[in-house]
Amino acid sequence: MKYTIILLTLLLINGLALAETTQITSFTSLLESLTKGEEVTAIMHYGKCTLVADGKEEGKGPEAIGGMKMMPFEYFAVGSVHNKKAYVSCSENILISMPSGYVYDYVKIRIFDDNTIEIVARYLSPKDLEVKMDEKFLTTINDGKNEGGVSFFHQSK
Repeated sequence: MKYTIILLTLLLINGLALAETTQITSFTSLLESLTKGEEVTAIMHYGKCTLVADGKEEGKGPEAIGGMKMMPFEYFAVGSVHNKKAYVSCSENILISMPSGYVYDYVKIRIFDDNTIEIVARYLSPKDLEVKMDEKFLTTINDGKNEGGVSFFHQSK
């Protein structure tokens, strides 16, 4: 029994060591990874994005970083929802604690077929879903060579 546990532990460690994190550098590669069922993570560097508030560009976003798994996701081909560009969309909504009390932190990311990205970030009141903060961030996919504000990664073995 003791040797079985040691063997299983070694196999687990070896399996983890073989897993490699790879950066996804384009919309096409992102869509391919998602449709193959690979686990994809988005890391958002808001300071590398353009902040849009109340319909006006405000310059660079704050020096903040966020991350989310791209699951569940949806893909929309050109024209499928009256859209001019194909895109992948994913969102997350979690309850967080702020100094002023609890809010829902809703984040939606849309990645377009021209490698541009739109991130919507909203704080919503848990009582009535009133919008307490509403911001949009615009950027591109970080391809490892540019200053794009969102990097995507997947695990491969």
